[in-house]
Amino acid sequence: MKGIYKITISLLAILMLAACSRKKNTFMSRNFHAVTAEYNTLYNGGVAFDSGKEELALTYRDNFWEILPVERITIKEDIDMPGEKGDPSFNKAEEKATKAIQKHSMYIDGQEYNPQIDEAYMLLGKARYFDQRFVPAQDAFNFILNRYPTSNNINRAKVWKAKTNIRLDNEDIALENLQEMMDTADLEEEELAEASAIMAQAYINLDSLQEALPYIKLASEYEKNKELKGRYAYIKGQVYDRLEQKDSANMAYDEVIEMNRKSPRVYMINAYIAKAKNFDYEKEDKVAFLELLTELEEDRENRPFLDKIYNQIGEYYRSNDSIDRAVEYYNKSIKNYKQDDYLQSMNYRTLAEINFDNAEYKIAGAYYDSTITNLAVNSKEWRLFKKKRENLDDVIKYEDIATQNDSILALVGMNPEERLAYFTEYTTRLKEQARLDSIAQVEAEEKVANNEFYKKNGITPNKKGGSTQSAFYFYNSTTLSYGKQEFQKIWGSRKLADYWRLSSKTTTTITEEGPIETVATIKESQRFNPESYLASVPTDQVVIDSIGKDRNFAYYQLGLIYKEKFREYDLATNRLEKLLTLNPEERLILPTKYNLYKIYDLQENVALADKYKNDIINNHPESRYAEILLNPNTQLATDESSPEFKYNALFKEFEKSRYGYVIATADEYITLYNGNDIVPKLEMLKATALGRQDGFEAYKKALNYISLNYPNADEGKEAENTYKFVLPGISNTAFVTDEESDNWKVVYQFATSERPAAEALLAKLDEAIKEYNYFNMSTSIDYYNPNTTLVIIHGLNTRLGGRGFADVLKENKKYKIKRPSFEISSPNYKIVQIHKNLDSYLNEGTEK
Repeated sequence: MKGIYKITISLLAILMLAACSRKKNTFMSRNFHAVTAEYNTLYNGGVAFDSGKEELALTYRDNFWEILPVERITIKEDIDMPGEKGDPSFNKAEEKATKAIQKHSMYIDGQEYNPQIDEAYMLLGKARYFDQRFVPAQDAFNFILNRYPTSNNINRAKVWKAKTNIRLDNEDIALENLQEMMDTADLEEEELAEASAIMAQAYINLDSLQEALPYIKLASEYEKNKELKGRYAYIKGQVYDRLEQKDSANMAYDEVIEMNRKSPRVYMINAYIAKAKNFDYEKEDKVAFLELLTELEEDRENRPFLDKIYNQIGEYYRSNDSIDRAVEYYNKSIKNYKQDDYLQSMNYRTLAEINFDNAEYKIAGAYYDSTITNLAVNSKEWRLFKKKRENLDDVIKYEDIATQNDSILALVGMNPEERLAYFTEYTTRLKEQARLDSIAQVEAEEKVANNEFYKKNGITPNKKGGSTQSAFYFYNSTTLSYGKQEFQKIWGSRKLADYWRLSSKTTTTITEEGPIETVATIKESQRFNPESYLASVPTDQVVIDSIGKDRNFAYYQLGLIYKEKFREYDLATNRLEKLLTLNPEERLILPTKYNLYKIYDLQENVALADKYKNDIINNHPESRYAEILLNPNTQLATDESSPEFKYNALFKEFEKSRYGYVIATADEYITLYNGNDIVPKLEMLKATALGRQDGFEAYKKALNYISLNYPNADEGKEAENTYKFVLPGISNTAFVTDEESDNWKVVYQFATSERPAAEALLAKLDEAIKEYNYFNMSTSIDYYNPNTTLVIIHGLNTRLGGRGFADVLKENKKYKIKRPSFEISSPNYKIVQIHKNLDSYLNEGTEK
């Protein structure tokens, strides 16, 4: 018997070894490798793949503001580098698929005898696809199409290959291959649904929504998976919406709603919201619509979607001109934020628009700030709202200045007793609020300390004072209350903390005036002392006058901004009329009256327009504004008295290097044309002339003035940009060493009054350069300052070369140029011209 047993064991071992062979096409080997691959390697790989796919679905966040993709997968922006591992589940699935191919493939004489190997390649391709390695994934699908043309996976492989082509932006190829398959192959319903969905996605990517429509309809009709069926129906509604076929879109959304719990609730709620956006407020029943929205709001199952529902109710009230109710619901939507940044941006944007329409520009600016925060940086909408926000910068800035300075000047106008009473009332309110806040804080801390153990264990005593567990001390409310009283008698009120017995751990005692620590802080802090505020009220008349001037200028700028930028004529007249009551400086009075005339003329308020027109003509007859009112055609640019003509003439003087004249004349014109659009141009021309004449510091100061006083003008923005980004690069006054330059100049100095002599020298230099055939050299007469002109020889390679050429000209009998000269490198010459520090260079540099 033992011998028979051993023989049997040996035969079975031989049969098993024979079955394990992948080189022999036998019944046992085929079935062994097929069963082992299917129920071991591929099963485990499939489990890992399904786990990874479920994790993707759970972490994916749909953007319902765009047409949903048919497939939930987040494309990574960063490409994995070689050696980096992706999702572990998909890595494991790929590993198992590869193992199945390597260990169980029976490819003999050009034919595969294991029917599970094409399944292994499908799993391999899908794992790579979801791991976002699309080219290797396509290789796996191509392997099936090329090696296993009779496989039952052939159509699925074609669909997945098309999906990878779409991910690789080859939509045209994907569409061509899928259309050929749909025309020639006998597809199962599942394959037809999947292929149709992919074709719809390709057309959506190509922005061909009309072509996508029949395919998404097919996908929605034949899909058996309830989650996907609801998703495809919703996408169908979105496509109809984009094609502006509202009735068809609503029918598609109704399909989603009718599925109710058969598909994820998120599709149903968004279908309701999408239908609400298509609601016709003129033709449809608004009462029934509000009832529906209210039902959605009150349904407990919809709590995760309250942000969307509240936003839509806000839209309802806004469409019915119930702005206060709309604002209430937009704020509710903001408070119920559920990670939908775009919805949050819409809420803030709408609130910004409401406040903008009400001319509450400062509040609107704050809401636009929040809008921008919730939008993708540098997106189209982000740039749009950033521009809108920037347009409010000026009005917010000047409103703040006006409000603050008005408050300061109001305090200045009070007598000492009134100021003391004002600040005493203010600090009393601060003290009371601090007392209430500190009491609330102490009570909260004591509540936490006294109930920490109780809350951590999450046990609620029953009505009899015990618990369902045992008669443990802390479960008995009577015993617990007694224990607290005894503890406080012995230890006082203490926080729950380490070393709680130490005297330093005692919780602050609350007296009638508040916690002891807070009472002490109030007594010591200058924040609660009226005298500290009294000391901050300015008393120096120079400072007070400066505050008044800033306030007046802010009112003037606000009047212009409201008039020119926002066409808010009532706000503009309010600010300008108030300015005239504030005893403004002379330079503001006339342009203020002129702008008031223009506004009232636009509003067809004849009485007030005539009032300011006559005021200007009678009281300022020599002014430019009187000339304009009497002869409107004088504003033409061809008229020699027009600002534009005078600016152009002044610019020609600038080109002639008459910088002193340009500066003085620009000042005259700026005063004359105050309030005109030409003023910022004149300021910029003047600043450039100052830079050429007086150097870096004068230019910097002038640019700062322009950027602060004309921030809304193009010149003001240019000045600010130059001040911030250009000037720092040229602020250094340190000279470079000789070794740092291979471009040098020879310089002759002349007084400005010696212009004829300078021109004569220039002619001699040109003649000498021509005679010596120095074609790389050139000459020029350069402005340095009002008193100095420089004659320059350009194009020398070294300091010694420049000095040698100057010596040659000095010794040559034909030229005999005895005038002193010096050499300077091009970088140092640039520094000298920018900073006007030639004397420093001559003291330091000529000795090198």
